[in-house]
Amino acid sequence: MMDWTDSPCRVLHRCLTKNALLYTEMVTADAVVHGDRIRLLGFDAFEHPLALQLGGSDPAKLAQATKIAGDFGYDEVNLNVGCPSDRVQSGRFGACLMREPGLVAECVAAMRAAGSIPVTVKCRIGVDDQDPEHSLRALIDACVSAGATVFAVHARMAWLEGLSPKENRDIPPLDYELVYRVKHERPDLTILVNGGIENLEQAEECLRHVDGVMLGRAAYQNPVLLAEVDARFFGGLPMDIDTAVDAYADHVARKIAAGARLHTLIKPMLGLYSGRPGARQFRRHLSENAVRDGAGIAVLRDALSFVRERRAA
Repeated sequence: MMDWTDSPCRVLHRCLTKNALLYTEMVTADAVVHGDRIRLLGFDAFEHPLALQLGGSDPAKLAQATKIAGDFGYDEVNLNVGCPSDRVQSGRFGACLMREPGLVAECVAAMRAAGSIPVTVKCRIGVDDQDPEHSLRALIDACVSAGATVFAVHARMAWLEGLSPKENRDIPPLDYELVYRVKHERPDLTILVNGGIENLEQAEECLRHVDGVMLGRAAYQNPVLLAEVDARFFGGLPMDIDTAVDAYADHVARKIAAGARLHTLIKPMLGLYSGRPGARQFRRHLSENAVRDGAGIAVLRDALSFVRERRAA
């Protein structure tokens, strides 16, 4: 989720769930090899377990990027073969690689040879006029031959001709049943399903058929749902929202003291109290005040008073 799941977002999510695997934004292998690695790959140790999601189609560069990710301490590298963005099509990576399973397998093999860090694959069920019954299996079979065993499948086609990236998240119909069939056929593989899962009840239903569920926009737009993840899926305890938010506020205070700007840190919080009393005032206060020069932790604390005072009353 480019421009969404940055480090502040992941720290907030980790405050809400101790066990779920978190993913970075997709970063191109080219950028990792040639760019500002601290800016692109730096993360807070609190974010573990954490997977770096890479985009690319050059096996050598992906191998270099995987080695670098291992040196940075990531727990997993995930090769994105599912993003339908115009940017990835022009760069020959993302969902367009569903047409080239052999090349994807070469990339996986090179990445696995680059170090001991686990390499996983995220894909669609197919693109454009492909038959998803064939394209998904062909991609998985090719990657398995290269040593991959974990696949996160966005259960939609990507229609690269005629739909925008946003439309590709909603318009192609979901086909969970295909993903379930593949898991039934390949019990030796770890299969996660992604796409259109809006709540934990849906996630529980999916988990009757596959090994894992990947949440994207639902977790970003309504992060409070993550507070139940540990209790419902990992045998832990539900996370108290106030405790989690206080932990994130302490993180924000530390980052501001180190020179960070408040408005970049509160962005993932804006949906935190959606539908709850005081949520509008909470969002408005942050939106109006966090961008001001010198805005500090008091702005966040004041915003939180709108939702906490309403709840207490």
